[in-house]
Amino acid sequence: MKLHFGRHIYGLGAIAFGVITLFWHQISALGNISHPGILIYFVGAVELIGGLAIQWQRTVRFGALTLIAVYFIFSLFLVPPIIEMPLVYGNWGNFFEEFSIVLGGVIVFASAIRNDLERAAKIKRAAYRCFGICVISYSLYQLFYLSYTADLVPKWIPPNQMFWAVTTTIAFALAAFAILSGRSAYLASRLLMSMLICFSLFVWLPASLIDPYELSNWVRNAETLAVAGSVWILADFLSQQKISPLRWPFGQVPATQRGESE
Repeated sequence: MKLHFGRHIYGLGAIAFGVITLFWHQISALGNISHPGILIYFVGAVELIGGLAIQWQRTVRFGALTLIAVYFIFSLFLVPPIIEMPLVYGNWGNFFEEFSIVLGGVIVFASAIRNDLERAAKIKRAAYRCFGICVISYSLYQLFYLSYTADLVPKWIPPNQMFWAVTTTIAFALAAFAILSGRSAYLASRLLMSMLICFSLFVWLPASLIDPYELSNWVRNAETLAVAGSVWILADFLSQQKISPLRWPFGQVPATQRGESE
């Protein structure tokens, strides 16, 4: 099964992370670490190589596996704060956001498997369910930090900042329901992808241009791009199913995954 444009956006997000890592000499997902040394160059190179490799069909599996590994390791580093302060939802939100990027790579990698279509289908179904959980977290994150979310909305967008904070929080919740239930999952994934791209264009890109020396703005740009790429991958995947996504995520294998030609 060939994925469409999603993996290219996903790869651009990884390339952006690599450039940020090398330019600022800081691994954004790990924060400030003592004596990073060669680790900075290694991680930056891995992100760049993975982001480039996933762009071409011949190297897509290598690129996806590389990015899965690096993003999964970053996710593990977000677990200790959850254990230390489990009641602070920001820690959970950071983990699920990072883990959703892992899942985009998992779907790309599984879609490139040719010698075991049944196993590939199972991997993609599992990633699909997990992605729905991550989208629930997006909604909860904004709900718990609604004032902060409202402050991020540009003031020039009518009617007001709080309106868009509430609207996007509800949109995340509806998207999660659609993905997990299978009802209008493809439409929901496309709308979710569009909303994330709008976040990048109207929130993080202007913030980066206004204050180009603030690392967090560029990190959020790259992160939003990577998450949008993951959602795009999910939407590309759903667009290629021959049966309703309402049925297959919960047990039935799509016709294209049983070895039938597309």
